[in-house]
Amino acid sequence: MQRILVYGVTGSGKSTLAARIGERLGLPYHSIDDLTWQPGWVPLSEADQRTVIRELLAADAWVIDAAYGMWHDLALQRADLIVGLDLPRWRSWGRLLRRTVTRIVRRTPTCNGNYESVRNAFLSRESLLLFHMKSFGRKRERMRKWQASPDYPETVLLRSPAEVERWFATLPRVRPGSAAAGA
Repeated sequence: MQRILVYGVTGSGKSTLAARIGERLGLPYHSIDDLTWQPGWVPLSEADQRTVIRELLAADAWVIDAAYGMWHDLALQRADLIVGLDLPRWRSWGRLLRRTVTRIVRRTPTCNGNYESVRNAFLSRESLLLFHMKSFGRKRERMRKWQASPDYPETVLLRSPAEVERWFATLPRVRPGSAAAGA
C-alpha cells in the first residue's frame, strides 16, 4: 500500500483520515482541495486539474483525500487501495454542517486562504451543503461499484467512525527514519 485514495462524500472525514493514514504509514499526504482551488474560490480548469493530478499521481507513494469526477480515472489507474467512507447521510451531513459553521464563526481559512461565509455556505448554488445533498447517492454508488468489481483497486468500505478506527488500528506504524518513512 503505497498509493491510497480516501474517497467519500463532502463532510465524511476524508481529509482527516487521509492525513492520519499518511502519517501512520510514512506516506506523503496531499490535500486535493489545496491543489485544485485557487484564492477567491477559483477552481483550476479541468485540463489544469488533470495535469496537476497526473503529475502528483506519477509518484511512487501518496495518500490523497478525494478523486473529483473529472479526473478520478487517473487516480483509479494508480491507486493500490481505495478507502471509502460510506457513512450514513445524517453523519456526514452533520459533520459538514458543524465544520462549516465553525469555520464561519472562527474565520478559519480553508484551501489556499479561502474562507467559508454564510453566503457561500447557505445561500449559494455552489454551497458545499447543497453539493453534499446532490452528490451523496452518486458517490455512494461509485464506492460500492468499486468494491464489488475486480476491475478496480482493492476497496475497503467503512460505514461508521468505529469501523474507521478499527481499520486504522490495523495499519502498521512506520518508525521515523525507516525506509517507508522516507518514501
